[in-house]
Amino acid sequence: MKKALALILMMLLALSPLAGAQPAEKPLTVVTSFYPLYIFAQNILKDVPGVTLENLTHPTTGCLHDYQLLASDMKTLAQADALLINGGGMESFLPTVQEQFPALTITDSSQGITLIPADELMADVEEAHDHAHDEEEAHEDEHDHDAEADHDHDDHDGHDHGEFNAHIWLDPRNASAMTDTMAQELMKLLPAHADLIERNAQAYQAKLAALDAELREQLANLPRRDIVTFHEAFPYFARAYDLHVVAVLALEPEESLTPQMVATLVDKVRAHGLPPLFTEPQYEDRAARAVALETGAKVYELDPVVTGDGSPTAYEDTMRKNAAILVEALSTP
Repeated sequence: MKKALALILMMLLALSPLAGAQPAEKPLTVVTSFYPLYIFAQNILKDVPGVTLENLTHPTTGCLHDYQLLASDMKTLAQADALLINGGGMESFLPTVQEQFPALTITDSSQGITLIPADELMADVEEAHDHAHDEEEAHEDEHDHDAEADHDHDDHDGHDHGEFNAHIWLDPRNASAMTDTMAQELMKLLPAHADLIERNAQAYQAKLAALDAELREQLANLPRRDIVTFHEAFPYFARAYDLHVVAVLALEPEESLTPQMVATLVDKVRAHGLPPLFTEPQYEDRAARAVALETGAKVYELDPVVTGDGSPTAYEDTMRKNAAILVEALSTP
């Protein structure tokens, strides 16, 4: 009788849905540093179970210029298993994160991407700053020379722009490389779902390749190629599609231009035949409007894809809108 009961019990266990099941991976919290990384990660982690994806900064933050971590950010990071960052110097707060959360897995998505030196396309705006600085010095009392010697002229009021331009995601080929880097790390963290992550990444990279081909065709034969941008967000885009950034309006998005800076930029815009001026939807456009008023150059808007509705197609949608605007702006000789 006991043997019969034991046999029945063994048969019931063998028929149980739990029989032979693999231990489930523990839930994983993945955090991205800011908006474009969040869009890429959404596509990589599509339909992957047991993963919570969060964006560290508020979706209206924009580029992380001099961003200071909030208490809410620290709370988010304390619960994170992995942090996906842009790299290239974008996350100036990274040393704090590494110090406070030494066990946190951090993936730098700029790995393997050729970075543009920060000063490569900044000569024009530096010239404007230098001119304004010289004008200020001309009106200062001679007795202030010692104080002036302590002023770090290259740092522009304390802003450190880093060694490289960090706006790498605005070249779709870079976005594809960033996707691959993030996917490879996530496959290590979620080996049971590595195949799905790889398929997702490849599918998204195919979309990015199609986007790149589409933009390349649209922007190939425009009669004009010179542009003036609001800040240093678009050198990777310009390099990808053979556009020429002939001037940059401001080093910092929140920076106010002095009359001397506007005058220098006006001269530069006139010297280049009145190229279109491109503002960004995230920031005030008063500087561009001032230059446009003086020169007659037209003002348009390019979106660096740093804010939005967070949809998985947001990057592709915004880049296509940017291309359409560029075609309109640069098609008139």
